[in-house]
Amino acid sequence: MQKLGDAVILMNKSEIRYLVGNDKLEVKPFPIYSDMAILLLDTLSRELRNDKEAREYPDILTFAFWCRRANITKLKEEYWTQHLRIGRGLIFHIAPSNVPINFAFSLAFGILAGNANVVRVSEKDFPQTKIVCRILKNLLENPEFTLISKQTQVVSYGHIKDINDYYSHLCDVRIIWGGDTTIETIRHSPIGMKATEITFADRFSFAVFDEATMERLTPQELEKVGEKFYNDTYLMDQNACSSPHLILWKASERKVGRKNFWNMVVQTAQKYDLSEKKVLDKYTILCEKATEINEMVSVIRYTNLLYVVGLKDIPERMDDVRGKFGLFYEADLSNMEMLCSKISTKMQTCVTYGIDNQRFAEMLIENHALGIDRIVPVGQAMNIGVHWDGYDVIGNMSREIVTIS
Repeated sequence: MQKLGDAVILMNKSEIRYLVGNDKLEVKPFPIYSDMAILLLDTLSRELRNDKEAREYPDILTFAFWCRRANITKLKEEYWTQHLRIGRGLIFHIAPSNVPINFAFSLAFGILAGNANVVRVSEKDFPQTKIVCRILKNLLENPEFTLISKQTQVVSYGHIKDINDYYSHLCDVRIIWGGDTTIETIRHSPIGMKATEITFADRFSFAVFDEATMERLTPQELEKVGEKFYNDTYLMDQNACSSPHLILWKASERKVGRKNFWNMVVQTAQKYDLSEKKVLDKYTILCEKATEINEMVSVIRYTNLLYVVGLKDIPERMDDVRGKFGLFYEADLSNMEMLCSKISTKMQTCVTYGIDNQRFAEMLIENHALGIDRIVPVGQAMNIGVHWDGYDVIGNMSREIVTIS
């Protein structure tokens, strides 16, 4: 990268692959939740749901369902503001390499916030990325979306600091989804003096289930819970920051609710694509944790699809007990107030069943908890939204024009 006064010249554009857009980018901010943005996302939703290839991927369908007109209109109505809001300008998004569909949500947020967007996606060969970009690229050729088309790039390139420097210098907001290591690397590329940054660092999520409630479920109800838990965890190999690793049980006297639950989970997980590499990696993680976690007292293997590690107590550092590919941890929870003292800033989502979520949130506030940004019912851990990790994403990507009469 070379500088000529305030201008920045990128020397190695040949290293950039454009999945959507080209090397010409305009920056013309527009109002948040504009009719044009809503129409684009609603049309994209419909095209994705009608595409045979797209329908093979549950995460694409989740995104498509999210960006329906009905949902976006509801979000617009909920976003009350006294003053006019407009996009900040250019958003530089660094999407994660472990959640394929995340880039599409991030881009949608940027468009809804009224911005030009450059989204850097992983070089990994994710079919979801190709499918969404193929359909979006075709849509942006429609003349009614010209304003957004000229302000949209989805790009892929290697770990090239010059390119990071270039986009970071140009952007008005930089949003980094990649976790602690990625944040540290990208921050070597400075942003402008007035630019802002949104970072999504490594986070940890867990679940709190009421065992007595679980015991009262009919087989059909239990099957639904198992399916929802599968969607929260196995669909992303437990890689998503909102996927629970540790299940805390408000224990019943009989303690059979958890057995019923895990038996249903392994039954639901029969459809999971468990490769030999995943089995080996899961077993390796289990062996490593056995030497690191003093609270470990048992391991129950429900075939290779599911390992459940029993803990005698809730670890002081809850975020140390992480699993993958169907490796979970469980412990008894005797006191909800006591749990609050173990909540660190690393905690993002608490998935619940049989718990009063509103009361739980109030308890966290009363006990000055440092973390937990989301408390959601089982099945909704992966439901990304415009409020994430404690950020008002649309608010942070836009600016307010205050008028005084």
